[in-house]
Amino acid sequence: MRDLTRLRRSTTDKHVAGVAGGLGRHLDIDPIIIRVAFVVLTFFGGAGLVAYGALWLLVPQDDSERAAFDLDPRTRNVALIGVGVLAALLTVGDLWGGPSWFPWPLIFIGLIAWFLITSRERRQERRQRRAYAAPPGTPAGTAPGWAGAGGTTMTGWAGDPAAYAGSTAYAGPPTYAGPPAYAVPPAWTPPRRPRDPRKSGPVLFWFTIALIALAEGALGIVDLAGAPVLDSAYPALALGITAVMLLVGAFYGRAGGLILVGLLATVATVGATVASQVNAEQVDVRPTSAAAVEDEYSVDAGEVIVNLSDVRDIEALDGRSLEVHSGAGRVVVILPDDLDVDVHGHTDGPGHLELLGGDEGGIDVDDRVTHDGGPDAPHLDLEAWVGIGEVKVSVR
Repeated sequence: MRDLTRLRRSTTDKHVAGVAGGLGRHLDIDPIIIRVAFVVLTFFGGAGLVAYGALWLLVPQDDSERAAFDLDPRTRNVALIGVGVLAALLTVGDLWGGPSWFPWPLIFIGLIAWFLITSRERRQERRQRRAYAAPPGTPAGTAPGWAGAGGTTMTGWAGDPAAYAGSTAYAGPPTYAGPPAYAVPPAWTPPRRPRDPRKSGPVLFWFTIALIALAEGALGIVDLAGAPVLDSAYPALALGITAVMLLVGAFYGRAGGLILVGLLATVATVGATVASQVNAEQVDVRPTSAAAVEDEYSVDAGEVIVNLSDVRDIEALDGRSLEVHSGAGRVVVILPDDLDVDVHGHTDGPGHLELLGGDEGGIDVDDRVTHDGGPDAPHLDLEAWVGIGEVKVSVR
């Protein structure tokens, strides 16, 4: 830290501008840690973005002594220390309840600075290539020029040949001997960083799946404990974990398969969020006579509860059929114990069936159960169906 004049941005270990690579090399720290720190600090008052942008503009690259904003070494050291203090103040202010903001103007300025800096670097690279390249049309291994008699390099001659016609000193115009041999250096190409074989393979995929399973289990425990947990929180949690691991994979590599997991989690999150915004209906009936029991109870989305345990003239239900449907939601049917019932439960999409004590879940689940109400008990046929959701049939 006392020798910041030697700090340089890396030209070989870089993903954006080589700031993290150069800083990690200077401080003898793994650049991955510094990259993660920059990203995390961005959400604390924009400290990470401010620090990264300042280092990009103030610190030169390995192959240059001049930065985008070139300062003398002492002034640059003071500026870098000031940037560190500013980033610390932004972080502390955000943690202590300061104004919550995200530095969109700084992002815009940073994009402009990035465009200008990269444009200048591309122009320098093109100039270097032209400096090493041979002129157009030059034969391989030669350069333009010609030699006079005796190997003397000539650029032309002047005068009237007729004036020298009788002179012994004049031997005619010089003979063109062709261009001299000239070794042309190969065209300059930028150095190519060798591929790191350790960065291949979907290692982060399995770690992400395990982390999602652990987090979903913890959220389920919180949900069962009675805490208010939205249905969309489950896929949103998986999406958040996948996003974090994709961010790690952008610097570390070995993140194969995570984009597919993220897409699936995104679809599930959007679907659960939209479903939670739908105005669901709720039907809750508790008839006390068989005449008040309708043949069908149905909603497009929502909950249907049909409680027949208070029906006094249960004999009048003998031979009747009852259908209870919900397109997306929950179906609950409560039957009297002294009634023979044939129950047909079904779910089209992902759902769960709990029929007279049985428990089954999955996609396109179909099950049939019966209940014996005793000798001479009236008989009822029940069909309970849900598109996506839960069907529960019990006896009281």
